[in-house]
Amino acid sequence: MKNFIKLLFIFLILPFVAVAQEDDSKDKKVKEKLERDAFESSNIIDNPSNVLLSKDALEVQMQHRFGLINSESGNDLAGFWGDANIRIGLSYGIHERLTIGYGTTKFNRLQDFNWKVALLRQTRSNSMPVSVSYYGNFTIDARKKDKFNLEQDRYSYFNQLIIAKRFSPNVSFQIAPSVSHYNLVHPDMKNDMFSIAFGGRVKISPQTSILIDYSQPITQFDAMQPKPLFSIGAEFATSAHEFQIFLSNNNGIVAQKNYMYNQNDFFKGDFLVGFNITRIYNF
Repeated sequence: MKNFIKLLFIFLILPFVAVAQEDDSKDKKVKEKLERDAFESSNIIDNPSNVLLSKDALEVQMQHRFGLINSESGNDLAGFWGDANIRIGLSYGIHERLTIGYGTTKFNRLQDFNWKVALLRQTRSNSMPVSVSYYGNFTIDARKKDKFNLEQDRYSYFNQLIIAKRFSPNVSFQIAPSVSHYNLVHPDMKNDMFSIAFGGRVKISPQTSILIDYSQPITQFDAMQPKPLFSIGAEFATSAHEFQIFLSNNNGIVAQKNYMYNQNDFFKGDFLVGFNITRIYNF
C-alpha cells in the first residue's frame, strides 16, 4: 500500500511539472512544431493511447466484448450468444493537455472516472523524441451492498505512464508501465498489480490500420495469477469516427479489471470478438 501511495503521489505531481515546462516554452521566440499523435484513437484496443482531445471536444465511446468463442457451452454462435460485456463512456477536453471522462460498464456495474494528462509531446525536429502521458482512473463497483463489508471495498484504481513514439506516418509504438490497485481482493492475491503494456499501429491505407496490444502482469500472486492480455485487430478512421474490431482474450474493459482478473489464455484458444466505436464532437 505504501508503494501504491508513493506512485500515486508521483503521478499527481507530474502534470504540474509538465505545465511548468509548457510555460517556459512560451517564453521562447521560436516554438517547436509538435509531431502528430502517434495513434488515431484514444485507445489501442484495451489500453489508453497518448491521444488527448482538443479543448472543448466531446468524445462518445462504446466498447463491446462478446462471449468467448471457445466456450464450454459450445452453442453460442462464436460468442455472439454468450455473456457479453459493454461500456458506454464520455470524455471531454478541458485543455489540450487534459482530458477527463466517465464510463459505466455492465460487468460488476463498474463506474469509472478517468483522466489523461499530456506531460511531454514529441516534436517534429525530434528535440523531444517521444510523447509521455499519464492516465488514471478511480472506479466504483456499484453492485448491491451485501457483497461488501465496507464502502471502500468497492473502490479500485489504475495509474499508467504512456510513452509513445510516431516513427513515421505509418508506424507508431508505445510502452506503458502501470499499477492497478483494489481495496478488496482474494486472500491469495495482493492489492497491487504492477504490469507493462506494449502497443503498436501499422497503417495499410490512409483510413485503415492494424493494431496490436499486449500486456504482461509482473506481480506474482499465490493463486489466481492473471494471464497476459493479447489483442490484435483492425482500425478504420474518419475525421470524427474511429472503429476498431479485434480478437482479444479479455473482456473486463476497465483496465484494472483486465490486469488483475483475466484468466483467459489467448494462445490456448480463449479469445473473443470485440469492437470499440468512438465519435468526437468539436464545439
